[in-house]
Amino acid sequence: MTIFNRSVPLSGASNFRDLGGYTGYGGQTVVWRKLFRSDHLGLLNSEDIVQINRLKVARVLDFRGATERTAQVCAIPDARVHSLAIEPTVVQAIQALLGEGRGIRLEDAVDLMQQTYRAFVHDNSPRFAELFAHLLEDDAPMVFHCTAGKDRTGFAAALILRALGVSESVVMQDYLLTNELFRPPELVGSYAPVEVRNVIARVQAGFLEAAFEAVNSSHGSVEQYLEKAMRLDSKQQQRLRALYLQGPMQA
Repeated sequence: MTIFNRSVPLSGASNFRDLGGYTGYGGQTVVWRKLFRSDHLGLLNSEDIVQINRLKVARVLDFRGATERTAQVCAIPDARVHSLAIEPTVVQAIQALLGEGRGIRLEDAVDLMQQTYRAFVHDNSPRFAELFAHLLEDDAPMVFHCTAGKDRTGFAAALILRALGVSESVVMQDYLLTNELFRPPELVGSYAPVEVRNVIARVQAGFLEAAFEAVNSSHGSVEQYLEKAMRLDSKQQQRLRALYLQGPMQA
């Protein structure tokens, strides 16, 4: 996997990257320059916008909550922005614990992150189903994002790639690229231990694994989750593959 081909270098966003090039069903390849994932797009400068316009990104799907969206409005002119709001929980939970004068350990932070990923499945599946509905409309280039482009966006990217037949190991590699690309701001107050801040600012394999464990426990398999919760019947899955996979099917 070549990071420099995948990552789109921008001054105002650090985790903007392409999902193309991975091998999916039948040996077909996920098309390049159609599906992008990113951190928030509120600090883009004019050069960034020129570069994004060259990619012909016409659709923006925003997983951020209400306050996040208001604080950093999408800076891409004329983009069709769709809100698929999932309110953040981890930083708020940590701040609440600190506000109560309670200490927070590394294990607490990891547990909070895993709980968040399980909640993506148990509480927020309708938002991710909306993502697939937009994907099925047409194949106009799109970017989906949250604030850091790592958790809500990371699970969304994993679902898309799994739906396209990309292997679990490659999906995990794509997920963990955030640790090489994302430039995190200060996410929690300075009173939080450094090791806690590092957990919140990065991704771990165990976070995404917690989400897929929730998928398997609640739906039996990823395939059943995609069909039932993501509303992708066989016809829609075939359309998804037709839109976002290319190349000859292997015999």
